[in-house]
Amino acid sequence: MLRLAVDTGGTFTDCVLQDGATGESWYWKVLSTPAAPEEAVLEGIDGLARLRPFELDEVTSILLATTVATNAILERAGARTVLVTTAGFRDVLLMGRAKRYDTFDLHLAKPEPLIARRRIVEVDERVGADGEIVRTLSESALRAMVGELDRLDPEAVAVSFLHSYVRPEHEEAVGAAIAAWRPDLPVSLSSQVSPKHREYERTSTTVANAYVAPVTGRFLDRLDGAFGARGFAGELYAMQSNGGLLSAEMTRRLPVTMVESGPAAGVLLAAEIGRRGGIDRVLSFDMGGTTAKLGAVENGEPAVGTTFEVDTVNQRPGSGLPLNIAAVELVEIGAGGGSIATVDLGVIRVGPESAGADPGPVCYGRGGEAVTISDANLVLGYLDPTRFAGGRLTLDVDAATDSVCAQIAEPLGLSVEAAAWGVHTVANATMERAMRSMSIERGRDPRDYALVAFGGAGPVHAVGLARALGVRRVIVPHGAGVGSAVGMLDAQPQLTVSLSMPIALDAVGADEAIARCYDRLRANAAQSGGANAVAERRHGYLRYAGQGYELRVELSTGPIDAGFAVEVSKRFHRAYEVEYGYSESASSVEAIDWYLTLDLAGAAREAEAQTPSGEDQDVPGSAAPAGTRRAFFPDAIRGGSGHVVECPVYERESLPAGAGIDGPALITDPESTILLPPGDRAVVNAAGHVVVEVASEGTAGGLA
Repeated sequence: MLRLAVDTGGTFTDCVLQDGATGESWYWKVLSTPAAPEEAVLEGIDGLARLRPFELDEVTSILLATTVATNAILERAGARTVLVTTAGFRDVLLMGRAKRYDTFDLHLAKPEPLIARRRIVEVDERVGADGEIVRTLSESALRAMVGELDRLDPEAVAVSFLHSYVRPEHEEAVGAAIAAWRPDLPVSLSSQVSPKHREYERTSTTVANAYVAPVTGRFLDRLDGAFGARGFAGELYAMQSNGGLLSAEMTRRLPVTMVESGPAAGVLLAAEIGRRGGIDRVLSFDMGGTTAKLGAVENGEPAVGTTFEVDTVNQRPGSGLPLNIAAVELVEIGAGGGSIATVDLGVIRVGPESAGADPGPVCYGRGGEAVTISDANLVLGYLDPTRFAGGRLTLDVDAATDSVCAQIAEPLGLSVEAAAWGVHTVANATMERAMRSMSIERGRDPRDYALVAFGGAGPVHAVGLARALGVRRVIVPHGAGVGSAVGMLDAQPQLTVSLSMPIALDAVGADEAIARCYDRLRANAAQSGGANAVAERRHGYLRYAGQGYELRVELSTGPIDAGFAVEVSKRFHRAYEVEYGYSESASSVEAIDWYLTLDLAGAAREAEAQTPSGEDQDVPGSAAPAGTRRAFFPDAIRGGSGHVVECPVYERESLPAGAGIDGPALITDPESTILLPPGDRAVVNAAGHVVVEVASEGTAGGLA
């Protein structure tokens, strides 16, 4: 059984072919084609077929992660969308939460809404918070709305009425009226996309879903056609932001769920490596060509939240567009291999602007002129100019050196190596701040975690980042350069539905109210394509009565009968105690949001042999370098000139299990390079992963 995983990133498209019977995998990496992402996908499949001959009619499932939806939002390149909302609530997107993410910034900038105010249509209707109809939606109001839509000529429509999460009839009537007018027009109803309280977040999510639906739909259609022409008759799945898979048909209706699809898959990879190695606390570090993504795994499971922001300002919480969807907890920053380095007022700055795939860094030789992190790493000797991306791209060392010299070194009066090292160090510092946000600021001590590093650029920076944070162990998995695509192979079809229904758990009839809530969630899931569920899980967001924020609590999957509400309340008290160190067991508890996660049939993995990680095993092995390369290490003078060392280079493919390597060294594979500073030691474990034991901060190497 062959399975294919594809991650279309901003700079590279990663492809992985896996034989489910043997567990053997093959990797291929190509430059992305932003104007037509499917072209890079097909090129990657052709590359895999040269490594391991196959036809698409042999593939049972294709798993897809893509930045198409994300890019449409960031570049404001989505569909011409109209929002239909309750009369008097036209400005909800402009007002937002009216909360400043930086209190003292007098020139505060916020992302522009996805649609202009002139494309918002008001409808005379009103539902109260208790579900009672305050103003009935009339036929004349529906006709007037259709007339306004006809004038605005939308490509997609979002509908978000006040309190529709309690009573969705008015939204459904609008959807039916639009379908009668233009059956082919994509319509997103907030009562289906995000039936949650908090009007701004719900409307923002629904608008984003409508905004990207035509773009992602066309992309999926083109892929479907191309795959079908090659004989593919299996299932096409899209990766969701919550770490589950969704069928292509369901994704067309809920494309907003795939905004963070690629980064979520990477955290799945980190979780799987942790589980197999007996490590239940893992930080994931995925650095690609455009961004760096940082995640966390707790007790063997990725940390998942109910909302996240896209298009933030300088990664500041509260500055972006909120999306009310379940998503793997991530911090994403503009620090990838293609991130541009400049000198500003005598200081090196890196990112968030990126050279992307076209034209790319200077060293790609595709017309790029701005210095990037990849150019600096090439000048420092960390990248092999002849084997980059598996040898499919030859890097121009002289062009990179000249650019670093002219744009960074000369303005600062530095040598070219010092200037390149400055770019590398600033990039590390930026990622260190982001990792502190993911760890320390969220109550996680990084010293208690292992760091799993992947992505094309991640292994180059991982050990320096770990040293700065006090992390003692770095794991670079086999296939690290295509890590997100590998992570998708651990995902399973899954659908999460949610509903806001405030219930006081000590009220009379609370058990019955919870049962009705989950009956409605199952009905919503079935309507969204979740009728083939094989298992279900539940959780809710609860708080003490009167609080403004909620805490996630896992709920029992047993019958919802007498005493269920009491059990939910006890679970909340325990969770509150763990989170805050105390609880108020005598206080009333209210549940606000209810979640149902369905594991769906399909795309099942073959049973794989559970290969031990070997991290703690003393497996004999030896390593011989394939050659040497001059590389820069700031505190190392070992037979080199100044800080440039003649560094041994090992080919990862030839390293046996148990092989130990002492830094300074470079370990290369076709998709990435591991930078091993002086003082650190790497060992290849039985699973083929490179495990680096990191020296304490401030020792030789100076990579902090």
